Amino acid sequence: MPARTDTTKAAAVAKAAKAPAKAKATGGGKTGTTKAGSTRAGAAAGDGHGTKLVIVESPSKARTIAGYLGQGYVVESSVGHIRDMPDSAAEIPAKYRGEPWARLGVDVDHNFEPLFVVHSDKRQQVSKLKSLLKDADELLLATDEDREGEAIAWHLLEELKPKVPTSRMVFHEITPEAIARAIANPQELDQGKVDAYQARRVLDRLYGYEVSPVLWKKVMPKLSAGRVQSVATRLVVDRERERIAFRAAAYSDLEAEFGTKDHGRPDQENEPTSFTANLVTVDGRRVAQGRDFTSVGELRANSADVLHLDAAAAAALAQRLDGAAFSVASVERKPYRRSPYAPFRTTTLQQEASRKLGFSAKHTMSIAQRLYENGYITYMRTDSVTLSQTAISAARKQAAQLYGANYVPDAPRTYASKVKNAQEAHEAIRPAGDSFRTPRQLVGDRLSSDERRLYELIWQRTVASQMKDATGESVSVRVAGSSSAGERAEFGATGKVINFYGFLKAYVESTDDQSVDRDDQERRLPPLAESDPLDVLRLAPAEHSTRPPARYTEASLVKELEDREIGRPSTYATILGTILDRGYVFKKGTALVPSFLAFAVVTLLERHFGQLVDYEFTARMEDVLDEIARGEAERVPWLRRFYFGGDGVDGVDDPGLKSLVGDISDIDARDVSSFPLAGSDIVVRVGRYGPYLERDEQRVNVPDDIAPDELTVEKAEELFNQPNGDVLLGTDPESGREVIAKAGRFGPYVTELLPEGAPASAKPRTASLLKSMALDTVTLDDALKLLTLPRVLGELDGEQVTVQNGRYGPYAKKGTDSRSLESEEQLFTLTLAEAKELFAQPKARGRRTGAAAPPLRELGEDPASGKPMVIKDGRFGPYVTDGETNASLRKGDEVASITVQRAAELLADRRTAPPSTRRSAPTRKKAATPTRKTATPTRSATKRS
Repeated sequence: MPARTDTTKAAAVAKAAKAPAKAKATGGGKTGTTKAGSTRAGAAAGDGHGTKLVIVESPSKARTIAGYLGQGYVVESSVGHIRDMPDSAAEIPAKYRGEPWARLGVDVDHNFEPLFVVHSDKRQQVSKLKSLLKDADELLLATDEDREGEAIAWHLLEELKPKVPTSRMVFHEITPEAIARAIANPQELDQGKVDAYQARRVLDRLYGYEVSPVLWKKVMPKLSAGRVQSVATRLVVDRERERIAFRAAAYSDLEAEFGTKDHGRPDQENEPTSFTANLVTVDGRRVAQGRDFTSVGELRANSADVLHLDAAAAAALAQRLDGAAFSVASVERKPYRRSPYAPFRTTTLQQEASRKLGFSAKHTMSIAQRLYENGYITYMRTDSVTLSQTAISAARKQAAQLYGANYVPDAPRTYASKVKNAQEAHEAIRPAGDSFRTPRQLVGDRLSSDERRLYELIWQRTVASQMKDATGESVSVRVAGSSSAGERAEFGATGKVINFYGFLKAYVESTDDQSVDRDDQERRLPPLAESDPLDVLRLAPAEHSTRPPARYTEASLVKELEDREIGRPSTYATILGTILDRGYVFKKGTALVPSFLAFAVVTLLERHFGQLVDYEFTARMEDVLDEIARGEAERVPWLRRFYFGGDGVDGVDDPGLKSLVGDISDIDARDVSSFPLAGSDIVVRVGRYGPYLERDEQRVNVPDDIAPDELTVEKAEELFNQPNGDVLLGTDPESGREVIAKAGRFGPYVTELLPEGAPASAKPRTASLLKSMALDTVTLDDALKLLTLPRVLGELDGEQVTVQNGRYGPYAKKGTDSRSLESEEQLFTLTLAEAKELFAQPKARGRRTGAAAPPLRELGEDPASGKPMVIKDGRFGPYVTDGETNASLRKGDEVASITVQRAAELLADRRTAPPSTRRSAPTRKKAATPTRKTATPTRSATKRS
């Protein structure tokens, strides 16, 4: 039965949508709610065909769409996925708990059928949807158009089991026109996408549930492995290994400033009359630059003929060139042309939002989701860079209005994605609608600062994509002179002049490499001609050294994953969040730094599960999943080969995941977590409580925030030389017990040694050092004073009063009441009378009274709020604040070196973080209802045309 086209319905919806479209900008739109709390559209008369239930993923998307639909539509959200595989044993239904595959949630012996259950937090919503469906004459599944949206629609069909006509609504923007077209052109569920989703979900489940326990046993409990997560971690670790192995090479050249005959003339103040050039050749031999050296500091094999100048040779050459005559040897001019960048797709949006706005990938996608659901932009998870004809027309029209008709080319520009397996049926990320609203036109809308900034970025990029090329001229100049020894030295300089800025008027792309000029940056040289004499204004040697490869940022790691075709771009934000949250990676500024824990995990996976973290193998898995989505491959045979093994690539036998995890006795847990420091007998080991250094019987903890490439032999010796062992302070004259000072996991402390034969129940007195004390200076008298804590002062109102040193500083305690002390000294001097006065005062709420402590550092203005950002010292450590939002500094963030961009990112993440909730006592609930996968979607789904 072909998909029907209801033109009557489309006309009614389009007519009804006109009024809400205008009202929406100010938060209007005529919508109501049903008894169940769902959003019911009521803007105009419907088509008389009864009630249609429209299900979307989120409440905000439901509210927006309801404003565009006429009478007779009820719009409700599923609030994301309603089903998934069991998260814990308690969620596995009783009838399956005895099955050997129950822990996996996948019946590997019967076509890898997954077990899906409705989680406890979704049961109420599912009941609500079922109740609404009873009163509906038609079901429209309006989940997102990507694979994940198709999966949510399939789960809804499987769980709701509708007995009314059911169809799929597909749209890539939430506008009145787009919703009307989707209503008029219902589609069938895409079974290929569903099969690919199930294959991906089962694959990730098998990978995570089979490999993660290996990490728990051999590295550390509660770790996780993932198909893309582990490969992304390996990329960051591999880059750090390159930095560790890197050896800098020193090289020198000469830098000169030349002036023309017009240099210094007052009438030439606005024109360049001098320029800087660098030495490029001596007697025809090219002078060595950084690119001529390997990562270990040696000249490359193909650079044997280059001239490697050290500092002394460069200084001597500069002296021989002192007083030499220089002139222009050659001038080469070429036309310069730069074409516009393609409109945004998911990954390029994440990269540019990171560079320009300081957003994390996760924050970018969160904001983009809100913009999409509220009708401001098109769907934000897409590989496509194509624009619809209406969007092209809108962009060209707006470019002509804003910049003039001469900035718009005669023919529209079209773009094709370079991403393999790109979903070209989708559209690029652009402003929604057939005409674009400028950022100024959104002033009255209720958008946050970050939403406005991201919308403006998308709008600028879209408009610029339909503008003319930037054109100009690039110039390359060679300047020559002879030394006193007869050597011919040539200096080179390049320039760029932009005569017509074209699209650069609207948008300029940023770059991760700060040494590279922006596309709109000019380098103007004076007018020069061959044989023109030049004056030497300055000539001096310049020393350089090669630099290690830069660490990944979120933007560059996203680009690397996409270039290697690993994973799906729509999942990159989640992957980055996972490796940061798991402690595999932390940030120093915007750089991603792997922890030593990541080194241990990656080492184990490389040695014993090499194929699972192989870059090419992971990319091939993505290809197969795309083939399944297109109906070109079957998921069950492929999953069987992955899990049980079989013929692999080129006929090589693939053992399969099950056999790999079946016997892990050959994995040496100590070996995979040990990393010798080159040139020493020191070993870095990863233990249950973190990394530490070991040499002979000596051990010392490694600070959490130290990067692996910074842990040199010299740094290790420094850590070993710090007081960290047991320091015998003396004997307590009262008890006769020895007192020692130690460096503990939570800081330095003092304790007493119990005598031999002491009962097992006996516990030594222990006390943390005060902030004013240090491990290498603490005395026996200090320790004995500390061991008197908590100190009993007496009784007040029948309750004992003590003074104690707590996690947040010194305080006095009376029963359940407490008061903070002003200084640590009061721990030993406070009297009962003084404590009585203290408790008589009302308890201070929040921070202590008194003069506010000055900030640790002032950073500048927050791009989002426009307010000054400062770093303060709080009870939980340093944090950044703009006066409204507070965000703690994370592992790797240092007060002295944190950048404005990083501080803004921390605040942005904090603003979008869900509010913390108190956990209530768990209640016993019925087991989740299991649902086994069926071969085909529900029959009531409209068939594909």
